[in-house]
Amino acid sequence: MQSPSVLSNTGSLSGRSVTLKQILRHPKSLLELLPPSLANPYKQMLFRRGFKLHSIPPSSLAIPEPYQSSLTTEQLPSIAIVTPSYNQGNFIERTIQSVLNQEYPRLEYIVQDGASNDESVSVIKRYEDRLAFWESKPDGGQSAAINLGLKRSNAEILAYLNSDDALLPGALHYVAEFFHKHPEVDVVYGNRILIDEHDRIGNYWVLPPFDSQIIKWFDFIPQETMFWRRRAWDAVGSCIDEKFNFAMDWDLILRFVAAKMNICGLPRFLGAFRVTETQKTSCLWESVGKREAQGLRERELGVSPTDREIQNSIRAYLNEQTRVERLFNLRSWISKGFGRRANESCFLSYESPLTSKCL
Repeated sequence: MQSPSVLSNTGSLSGRSVTLKQILRHPKSLLELLPPSLANPYKQMLFRRGFKLHSIPPSSLAIPEPYQSSLTTEQLPSIAIVTPSYNQGNFIERTIQSVLNQEYPRLEYIVQDGASNDESVSVIKRYEDRLAFWESKPDGGQSAAINLGLKRSNAEILAYLNSDDALLPGALHYVAEFFHKHPEVDVVYGNRILIDEHDRIGNYWVLPPFDSQIIKWFDFIPQETMFWRRRAWDAVGSCIDEKFNFAMDWDLILRFVAAKMNICGLPRFLGAFRVTETQKTSCLWESVGKREAQGLRERELGVSPTDREIQNSIRAYLNEQTRVERLFNLRSWISKGFGRRANESCFLSYESPLTSKCL
């Protein structure tokens, strides 16, 4: 019996025929070549949609091997990270460990706690000999805490990481080497994974290159993956706008754009965003987030767009995101099929199949 061949423009491994034309027009039909027992687990993985908080059944997180820079310590830029915290005792230790375990030699790590009354302070104290600074006192909220922390830093590269999120291994070395090789770039960000309270993966966000027009309609940048040069920080007033309780990161990005900063999306997973029922993002979106987001759109666009206008304006970007994500997932699936990876989460160390505008 002749084996299926693309030369004959048809294939069948499961008793169903698929033409080459079908595969090219509808990549999902490629799964029809496999028996259901093999195909079904991958259908959801290959064709889920980005920008959702939950999209796949929770799966364990297999940490990829750390990326190590080839630069000498003297060549590496100094990096400051501030973690604002308030009553995140359940998660803050995992956040702190994700930063310190980077083993980045020129790190200034600052934890700014807002007088937590749970176990947060006792957790922070366990790591105080490895922190550049920490304190626990009342503050004006998340934005104020970030400003307090960054004012204490002299580093060349700046970032903040919320106390329930995490950096992925090797993120700091990867970012540092990119900044070293691309002195013209002011701000970078990467892909994200979404995790639950048990560190299980619930979704991936694989992103297309940066778009300076779409960002005025829709904040697609994962905050926990964003790093910027001090010159960019100085160009926008060296502060987070403290009137924002939810969209302070989007406001900062839009100010970077207005200041003509060179922003670049990196094709690598850099951070993990935690999704829980009690997190700030989930709780404040309806009461605060929507209002702040619409206010930023009105400021940037000069009008207050309707939901339909927003959807129409970002449709092309979402379609491109879907294409990039499918390419990434397809490569992951093919590699797993050949036994090169045992767990989907191992692909976090892979670069996305796109060419960044900065590369």
